[in-house]
Amino acid sequence: MSDADIERAVEAIHDGDLVVYPTETVYGLGADALNETAVKRVFDAKRRDRDKPVSLAVPDVDSALNYVHASDREETFMREFLPGPVTVLCEKTDEVPDVLTGGRSRVGVRVPDHEGALALLREAAPTPVTSTSANVSGRPSATKIADLDSEIRDAVAVILDGGETDGGTGSTVVNVETGEIHRRGANAEAVEAWLAKQT
Repeated sequence: MSDADIERAVEAIHDGDLVVYPTETVYGLGADALNETAVKRVFDAKRRDRDKPVSLAVPDVDSALNYVHASDREETFMREFLPGPVTVLCEKTDEVPDVLTGGRSRVGVRVPDHEGALALLREAAPTPVTSTSANVSGRPSATKIADLDSEIRDAVAVILDGGETDGGTGSTVVNVETGEIHRRGANAEAVEAWLAKQT
């Protein structure tokens, strides 16, 4: 994955197109998370129900704070666990389109612990990028490019090949304010331990 590849992917994102990129868990499907039309294309490519939210990925916690109203507790948590395979649900700003969150007031924030993903996100900044697995809903997530569904390949402008990813169940999704884990994934036990200490 060269600098030129990343540059092409960033151009595609800024043009409203879709890209596939590696993370520390599985391959992700990226688009401009603030561009309503691009986000709709993510849902269409995945055949995902519109009421199921998609997260946004940014290169660091400071960038995330531009798009969410984070409490002190949420920010403390994010600085502890990000970058890493954890998605934090925070109150979104008005800039984040409702289509991304399925009409909900909270958006999932992700800072992947993967150099290729972070390179893409740094270059795309200040534009946040959608963070959802690059697969048709209901099918297995892709840990290598060869595993990508043909429908996903057809829908994207650029595929960034970062080799085989670590796989697993995807990120752990947590609402820090309520102390609720919505999806157990990587790092779930550490997240649980942190939440337990705070109560």
